[in-house]
Amino acid sequence: MALSGMDIFKLLPKTNCQECGVPTCLAFAMRLAAGQAELAACPYVSDEARGKLEEASTPPIRPVTIGAGDSALKIGGETVIFRHEKTFVNKPGIAMLLTDAMGDSEIDEKLKRFKELQYERVGLMLKADCVAVKDTAGDQKKFVSLVEKVKSAGVANLILMSEKPDMQAAGLGVCKELRPLLYAASNGNAEALGKLAKENACALAVKGNTVDEVAELTAKLTGMGLKDLVIDTGARQLNRAFQDHVAVRRSALLSKFRPLGFPTIVFPCEMTDDPIKEALIAATFIPKYGGILVMSDITGQNLFPLTVQRMNIYTDPQRPMATTEGIYEINNPDENSPVIITSNFSLTYFIVSGEVESSRVPTWLLIKDTEGLSVLTAWAAGKFVADAIAPFVKKCGIDSKVKHRTLVIPGAAASISGELDEELPDWQVKIGPREAAHLTAFLKNWKAA
Repeated sequence: MALSGMDIFKLLPKTNCQECGVPTCLAFAMRLAAGQAELAACPYVSDEARGKLEEASTPPIRPVTIGAGDSALKIGGETVIFRHEKTFVNKPGIAMLLTDAMGDSEIDEKLKRFKELQYERVGLMLKADCVAVKDTAGDQKKFVSLVEKVKSAGVANLILMSEKPDMQAAGLGVCKELRPLLYAASNGNAEALGKLAKENACALAVKGNTVDEVAELTAKLTGMGLKDLVIDTGARQLNRAFQDHVAVRRSALLSKFRPLGFPTIVFPCEMTDDPIKEALIAATFIPKYGGILVMSDITGQNLFPLTVQRMNIYTDPQRPMATTEGIYEINNPDENSPVIITSNFSLTYFIVSGEVESSRVPTWLLIKDTEGLSVLTAWAAGKFVADAIAPFVKKCGIDSKVKHRTLVIPGAAASISGELDEELPDWQVKIGPREAAHLTAFLKNWKAA
């Protein structure tokens, strides 16, 4: 039985150290009881109290790891229904399906795309996460050969798809150290696959025809000692699958119903033959609430929009993505190179730095800490204004790197130029373009005052 907030508070160290990110131990205890925090955030809780608090501190949706090492995929661990309540933490994995019925050339081409399709955006690398290897022919030799091929291609996160325990055992024989996800336990094979997953310390997917059937299966498997489970409700129509995912999330978070407190796996690849519809279906389950999305193929047309959507949904809405304050050297600037300044909102930084880099003009880029806000928002909040910018320019050390004293500010913040002139009497303030796309022309015509 879960502990109340006051019960948890009695077991906490009561230091009010705030290192957990919450002002008081009482507030932290209330968040633990509500499933909105993890006990690991408290650095001073005793081992004895930790044991007693284990049930209360376990996220209502269990975190499950697929794979091993730094590239392992972690799903689940969510504590809220809506991201604005706190944040979503473990992004859904995007998987590509391979079957033993495919020819070698098709498999090679798909694996090549899986490895090569990666996109850098605001400092993050966007890519697919795992490969699902499916047994369709019942041929153990072909299945094992495909698993070996995927592993030798450098894929670290695998899903082995077969309802036959002997086929799963054969596949594990060549990739056990990668700790793949085994798919899927059902009424007919739950005990055998459960035993196999437990012996090999692998996560196990559970497939039922209804949410209730899934709950019965997870209860049976947890009774066998398994903890790392992934849910497939069996729905292959968008409307029912959507309803099932919402029901699972609400049951786990609001009702604290443990048999459904696991991440999910969803198969857009089995819901349509149309690649565009498949991508749209996958896009539905990124916010609502897929743990792994299995796609029939990975292409630029589906991977880029899905990973960008995933990045946007799985960033903390209360904490803008920010770049570290400081001086950034672009294109090897020297003492005569222009000096421009902007906010530390990550998207602003990467757009501006990209434009400067493509201009090939050696430039000093000053990044002012605005708590991750864009230029206009930071100006409105009083964080990108003259009396905040001037002390930074004076202390950052840029004056020792250049001969001139000309500072270029964003055109969107032109209104602060007069105040900056007063705050920085030794500097000439120039107003740059409003749009980063115009920086190339501006920098090529730049001259120090």
